[in-house]
Amino acid sequence: MELESEREIVCMSARMSPSLTVSRIAAQQGSVLRELRTASLREAPYAFGETLEDALLVEPKCFDETAALHSSSPRLATFLLYTEGHSCGLVHAYIEETPAARAFVSALWVAPAVRHLRGGELLVNVASQWLAAQGAAEVHAWISEENRTAMRFYERLGFGPTGDRRAMPSHEQEAEALFVLHMDAEYPA
Repeated sequence: MELESEREIVCMSARMSPSLTVSRIAAQQGSVLRELRTASLREAPYAFGETLEDALLVEPKCFDETAALHSSSPRLATFLLYTEGHSCGLVHAYIEETPAARAFVSALWVAPAVRHLRGGELLVNVASQWLAAQGAAEVHAWISEENRTAMRFYERLGFGPTGDRRAMPSHEQEAEALFVLHMDAEYPA
């Protein structure tokens, strides 16, 4: 199933700003991916599995390769949030390459200036719908236990804690908790 040709999803819901759009990343948008990723790490370094320093060391070519892969892969996707044509957020969606093949959303970030427009909700919903279209019955998210705002956000979207915990990859002294959303009639495949 393709979501509005899987390129452009426009939210006209009364609950969210009609100026928000979400698009799957295009192959040539490596620089946009790098810009959003580094902005997210500058603004919320505690929330992600890598550091700003690590991201700044990555060659631009690697972001180009990631954008190209995430633009067309059936297992990996990045969705970008726009307001009035300007990129202002992102989320990754992927299916693990393990026998369990669990589906995940990760690296969700929305620029502080537009968070009140509920773009994070739109990004997670679009990514979850894409994962459901790939056959996922559940969508998972690892969330820093220090980030109570993120935990409440995911809970409002229907995610709940699984009880699984692990050390954060970039901050081993901090833990993250696994949350899960059971896909149902709210997210038709």
